[in-house]
Amino acid sequence: MLGKLNHYLARVSIFLVAAALIAGTVGCDGDGSQNLEIRTWYDLDAIGNNLSGSYILMNDLDPTTAGYEELASPTANGGKGWEPIGTETDPFTGALDGQGYAIRDLFIDRPDEDRVGLFDTVHEEGVVENIGVVDATVTGNVGVGGLVGFNYLGTVSNSNSTGSVSGYDVVGGLVGLNVGNTSYCYSNAGVTGTGSAPEVSGVGGLVGMNYGGDISYCHSTGIVTGMSPVGGLVGFDYFGDVSDSYSTGDVSGQGAAGGLVGVHALGTVSNSYATGSVTGDHSVGGLLGYNAYNGTVSNSHYDYDEVLINGENIVTVGALFAEDFEGWLANDKSLDIDERLSEEDGYHVINNVDDFKELLAFGQDGSLKFVLKNDLDLAAEPNFYIPYLAGEFDGNGHKISNLSFDFDFIADVGLFGHLARDGKVTQVGVEDVNITGGRNVGGLAGSVYNGTVTKSYASGNVAGNAYTGGLVGCNEYGTVGNCYSTGTVTGNSSVGGLVGYNQHGTVGNCYSTGTVTGDSSVGGLVGNSLVGSVSNSFWDTQTSGQATSDGGTGKTTAEMQDIATFSGAAWNITAVANPSTRNPAYIWNIVDDETYPFLSWEP
Repeated sequence: MLGKLNHYLARVSIFLVAAALIAGTVGCDGDGSQNLEIRTWYDLDAIGNNLSGSYILMNDLDPTTAGYEELASPTANGGKGWEPIGTETDPFTGALDGQGYAIRDLFIDRPDEDRVGLFDTVHEEGVVENIGVVDATVTGNVGVGGLVGFNYLGTVSNSNSTGSVSGYDVVGGLVGLNVGNTSYCYSNAGVTGTGSAPEVSGVGGLVGMNYGGDISYCHSTGIVTGMSPVGGLVGFDYFGDVSDSYSTGDVSGQGAAGGLVGVHALGTVSNSYATGSVTGDHSVGGLLGYNAYNGTVSNSHYDYDEVLINGENIVTVGALFAEDFEGWLANDKSLDIDERLSEEDGYHVINNVDDFKELLAFGQDGSLKFVLKNDLDLAAEPNFYIPYLAGEFDGNGHKISNLSFDFDFIADVGLFGHLARDGKVTQVGVEDVNITGGRNVGGLAGSVYNGTVTKSYASGNVAGNAYTGGLVGCNEYGTVGNCYSTGTVTGNSSVGGLVGYNQHGTVGNCYSTGTVTGDSSVGGLVGNSLVGSVSNSFWDTQTSGQATSDGGTGKTTAEMQDIATFSGAAWNITAVANPSTRNPAYIWNIVDDETYPFLSWEP
């Protein structure tokens, strides 16, 4: 889909650059007029005759204003209503200052047309500001917004919309597709997307799709419904930045659905929150539906106790318990970790389960380090995990047992759901897990993007749809080293005993021994490895039931208990007399011909 989107945007760029070059050759219209006054619908429509001009709105435009019946009513233009200003090849490049006035009762019914709104396309240097589109009824195909269908490198600021906005896809309450800057705006329009376009996608309360654009100091309050990725504020955020914004409307979709953003990929969400309930078929979350391709989340949350996800209170990325959420908002979106956790040698200390829960509030801060001082038992905390970790977690040789989770419509599930860029987990064992999730599901980490997992292990049962592994579900640009898993792993596609899906990642000096079951891309060690590296790693072909793996070397149980298998692969390993005897001078120990290798620091 992203490849098609890039092709689509490149095509649009060629058209728009060509249009800009032509405009530059022709020069100004020669009328010398700037700050042209808009007083009637006729004046507003006349912007199409000079798309590079500067305009100011002098009063509200409503059904009583001259030109409404002819240009913007349900009977105008053969029932199609308002004809959006500009076109894809001849966009608006001027400036419109609404001066706080409103365009009222705008009607557009163009279900077969793309780039639909008060404006069709706002191009580079185009500015639309200080204007409201109030009680509008807007219908289009792809790229539909109450104010702007397609904001391509333009600026939309201090503007708002109310009413209803609907289309096939890429539908937003204010802007359909944003490739520019949208700030200090809001929408309480009800937004509906009826389908999913192959090139682009997203339905959002404010913006349908944010492709490399910036959205800041904005909010939305309307109900959002769609077939493609659906978000309370933004449907699909790709390479974009969303900051200091919020959404309060309920969200419902048949794909990924998030209270703030439906799908968040490669960009940044910061200092933002959501309070609406969310319903979806897969990849559903209180803040984000699905966080893909190393999307960064910073200081952004939702109220776990108030927000319902498919009718239940569920921990997903951004969850805060009610008291913390309310305190965070009241304190200018800030909580003080030093009031919660003690610090030793630069690490904040985790002594018990209550301390571990503090990572909900502080796990998004990449500057923080945590160290575990005791074993933890999560048996009394069903469906609890840490959905996002950007900093460092040192298990200090301890184990966390009885992690359980059972919602197959949640993505990124594990002890740590998403290990972000430069995040690090080391020296921790996760024992007796019992996890069922959607995609990116692992005993230790659901997804690892540019992070590191070392000297760790997992055991128990892990089940998911796609990208499911005993230790890590999806490893992209990350490193998994000196680790093992012994649990049962079940999934549909990309299912591995250790790692489900390994793309551009590194897996080294690892092994797995558990049973692995799936429909496609199933491996004893790694389910599917794409442009990745798997070295000096092994799986037990007998216990796993898998004769193949996309990476690693299959061995019999006897070979997996033979030190020669591992010393021959240059493992840092030595033989010890019995399992309770450890030689910490080596990473790995083994009772030769009796046990699998085990980490010297294991409990």
